[in-house]
Amino acid sequence: MSASPAIIVLGPSAFETAARIRNVMGGHIHGRPARVSKADVFFEDTSRHMQDLFRHGVPIIGVCAAGILIRALAPLLSDKGSEPPVIAVAEDGSAVVPLLGGHAGANDLARKIAGALDVSAAITTAGDVRFGVALDDPPQGWILANPEHAKDVMASLLAGSQARISGNIPWLDASGIPLADSGEKELCGTFRTDTGSPVKLIYHPKALVLGVGCERDCTAGELTELVRSTLAAHGLAPTSLALVASIDLKADEEAVHAVGEHFGVPVRFLSVDELNREASRLKNPSDIVLQEVGCPGVAEGAALASAGADGTLLVEKTKSKRATCAIAVAPEPIDPLSVGRSRGTLSVVGVGPGSADWRTAEAVSLLADATDWVGYGLYLDLVSDLRGNVREHRFDLGEEEKRARHALELAGEGRDVALVCSGDAGIYAMASLVHELLDCNGTVAPVSDAARRTKIIVAPGISALQAAAARVGAPIGHDFCAISLSDLLTPWETIERRLVAAATGDFVVALYNPRSLRRRNQFDQALDILHHHRAPTTPVVVASSLGRKDERVSVTTLGEIDPQSVDMMSVVLVGATQTRRTGMSGKPRVYTPRGYASKEPRP
Repeated sequence: MSASPAIIVLGPSAFETAARIRNVMGGHIHGRPARVSKADVFFEDTSRHMQDLFRHGVPIIGVCAAGILIRALAPLLSDKGSEPPVIAVAEDGSAVVPLLGGHAGANDLARKIAGALDVSAAITTAGDVRFGVALDDPPQGWILANPEHAKDVMASLLAGSQARISGNIPWLDASGIPLADSGEKELCGTFRTDTGSPVKLIYHPKALVLGVGCERDCTAGELTELVRSTLAAHGLAPTSLALVASIDLKADEEAVHAVGEHFGVPVRFLSVDELNREASRLKNPSDIVLQEVGCPGVAEGAALASAGADGTLLVEKTKSKRATCAIAVAPEPIDPLSVGRSRGTLSVVGVGPGSADWRTAEAVSLLADATDWVGYGLYLDLVSDLRGNVREHRFDLGEEEKRARHALELAGEGRDVALVCSGDAGIYAMASLVHELLDCNGTVAPVSDAARRTKIIVAPGISALQAAAARVGAPIGHDFCAISLSDLLTPWETIERRLVAAATGDFVVALYNPRSLRRRNQFDQALDILHHHRAPTTPVVVASSLGRKDERVSVTTLGEIDPQSVDMMSVVLVGATQTRRTGMSGKPRVYTPRGYASKEPRP
């Protein structure tokens, strides 16, 4: 089980139990706003929400009747081998029942929940009941190489056969598996490649650490092939790899991350100081490497540091033209999160104008996965229904550079940061400033080297101009442009030239930041420019606080618009010469024809 569990609450009486589970298991409490007043994530449709979680492999802990879970998920049940854990917990915490995914972590998860609630889990899987262990569901840190044979082996043991253990499998010591030196079935624990069979199960401990180093911009193919051939040459099982490790200077090296993705393991980074502590254990120290990066070895040092003081170097530094790798082994499986740090990620997330219905699935996912949120307080409040155990970093309006720098530096520490923007992250928002701070040749002081090595994701959102257009029809159905009237960063002379160009070019014009408490005249001046190129009857849309409780959308004309009706929360759409206003059941509609009708033959 890798994803954090979703703890489903359908009524207020279940919240206390859900909170106890979250305190022990982590994850987020999901609730229906009509029934619970507080939750980390809110949803409207119970069945659809649980089905979405199930499809994405999210473990589900329903603090509700088992029948609710069964009825919601029944249409999706087809492949027992791919289903995530699903567990029913009584609202008062008196019962814990794994319903699905028993051999995909549900039984173990149920035991942990039951322990937290001081009850017994109702485990019904035969092997678990008889022997206290499921051979096809080894504990975290172990991988069964041939799961297709586990059912037959377990059935044979349940029928009276005995097993013998080769290698080291400590989690079987306390089980009830019938053991004998001459057992018909073999249970083998090894980090080396081996072949399983109907009478032999192979268990690989996640105890190998792959240390890598490479020249700048080494290809992913070269480094991946070096690792693959090295593992094969030494007979090491790729599934025993616990992590890929390297020096933090390589945190932005795509080849290193490609190796982690290829083998399905995390990538962790260590500092020069951490690698230097392993200098005495290196087999192949290099003065050249010491001069280049400040430590005598990256691949061997990273492997040894990650394997711990009791780890040993299994494969010395192996080289290709532009890359190196080395492999160390620890005496027991390794928790990757205990080693170094990850490459930080900064997601610049556009959450739309404000309504939850206008958020993208990508935005919701990035916000839910983040460790830290950074943003203007109002924008963070717009997504408060998604707030879990995240750390918030609030900034005032006007502190754009401060919040972008702060977000980048947090990501530079290895955190997963979401920089929250309203509308679209790339339209008059923070994405441009983030990239400007990352640009060493930019006009602002750059951020730290650690921040510059972070992964940057820009998640688009519905912009204010799109939302405003959708509310009234299709005014941007033909060519359009957007112009900000704020002259805080752009000289007014430049804005005037752009307004004239847009007017003479006959674009539909979206005016952002039209008025503020200090800027009172720019909007009037913009209207004057447009008046010279548009008829007074030109439709104009004024939209404010889109997607929020105080939303206001009105349709007027260029000749009748009241500038006092426009504020900083507004976006104004001024039509082109072809933009038309029509009525539909008394509600004004605005659209700009593209010209399709003229292509049709007239009757």
